[in-house]
This record gives sequence, structure tokens and C-alpha cells, in this order.
Amino acid sequence: MKNLEENYPASIEQHLLNDELIDVKSETFKKIMFLYNSALKQIKTKIEIIQDELKLFSEYEPIEYITTRIKKPENIIEKLKRKGCELTYQNLFDKINDIAGIRIVCNFKSDVYKIIQIIEDFQDIKIINKKDYMKKPKKTGYMSYHLIVEIPVHLSSRIMFVKAEIQIRTLGMDFWASLEHKLKYKNSNISKMENKNLIKYAKIINNIDDNMLTIANTIEKRNNNIVLESAEEKDEKMKKQKYNL
Repeated sequence: MKNLEENYPASIEQHLLNDELIDVKSETFKKIMFLYNSALKQIKTKIEIIQDELKLFSEYEPIEYITTRIKKPENIIEKLKRKGCELTYQNLFDKINDIAGIRIVCNFKSDVYKIIQIIEDFQDIKIINKKDYMKKPKKTGYMSYHLIVEIPVHLSSRIMFVKAEIQIRTLGMDFWASLEHKLKYKNSNISKMENKNLIKYAKIINNIDDNMLTIANTIEKRNNNIVLESAEEKDEKMKKQKYNL
């Protein structure tokens, strides 16, 4: 009986990642998309486990929701052309970092940075690049935190490292980005005034995010003080009972 390595349909580097021109209807393209889908499943599962752990053990729920997506074939081709790359499977894998994408939407800015720290601490995920568009928003007003990572996909005969983009942002940032995309998608006649207004509203949402975080921190501090005072009162009561005896 032949070993698995000999039977395996993709000695990946030789049979999938090559200089053949991309055919989005081919089996090769389907197999490559399988790798990206597998990478998404793995990173999503890891984040969901962290989400459940924080909720159960710390009563802390920083994540509001998680979404995933695989870039459409026509958008992959378009991006390769925009980069001036030959339309090969090798370039698809090497030159495009965001074919697989996961978005993590948090309640507060502090939650965003907490989740980033957790992801950076994963032992089996390699951080390739990171961009903080929260501290330095894009000219359009867009705010988010982006990570490009390599995720190990465990196949039957080997481990394949697959790139994915992770976007972490607040509810407010996600609300603005979703509407801005819908307004601008395939709509080239957005005026300068409308663009200025979009930037203005992005700044307003950013201020709301800051104010909501301030309120949350104030409430947390007050609750901690109440717990501390209760503990001190209990300790004082126990001392009095001891002396009464």
C-alpha cells in the first residue's frame, strides 16, 4: 500500500501552488479555497473558545459578534491585476493577504486591544503585519485594527500555513464602515461634501466610543469601590464580634 504522502492529491507546493494561470472553475482553485476556508474555521474556533472562557470564568464579554468571509474569485483576480501580478496560483497565495478574513466586533476600544493581545499570545499563529487604524485613521475616516497572520492548517499529511486578515473594531466603527461601504460601493459620484460629512461622522462616532468607554470605566471603578467597602465593613464587623466574645 502506498503511503499517504504518495497518494496525497496535493504535494501542495508542486501541485497547487504553481505558475499556471488561475482558472476559478478548476479543481486546483477549489482546493486552494479549501485551505483558506480551513484557516478561517481554525481561527474562528480559537476566538470563540476565548470568548466562552472570558464569559464563564471572568464574567467579561468583550466580543459582541464575529463574522468571516472568503474573497470572491472575481475580486481576487481584480486585486492581482491591481498589484500588477501575473494571474498565477503562486501569486494568489503569495501576494494577497486577505483572501480569508475574520472580523471581531467589540464593545469598547479597550476590548479591541485586549483581544489583540490575546491573539498575539497564541503560540501557533504568526503575526506577519499589523496596522492600527484606530490611533491613525485612514484619510476616509475608516478606523479599525488589522492583523495579517499565518494560521497552521493541519492536513492529513502535512501542516500548511495560510494567511488571513483579522479586523478588530468597536460596534461604532463597524456601523460606520458598513454604511460607508454601501454608500461608496460601485458609486463613483460621491461628492467632496459627502466625503467630508462621512469623515465628520467617523470622528463623531470615535468621540462616542471614547465617552462610552469613560462611562464604562467610571461604573467599573465605582463597583470595585463598593466591593472594597463591603469587604472592609465585613472585616470590621468580624472584629467587633470577636471583641464582644
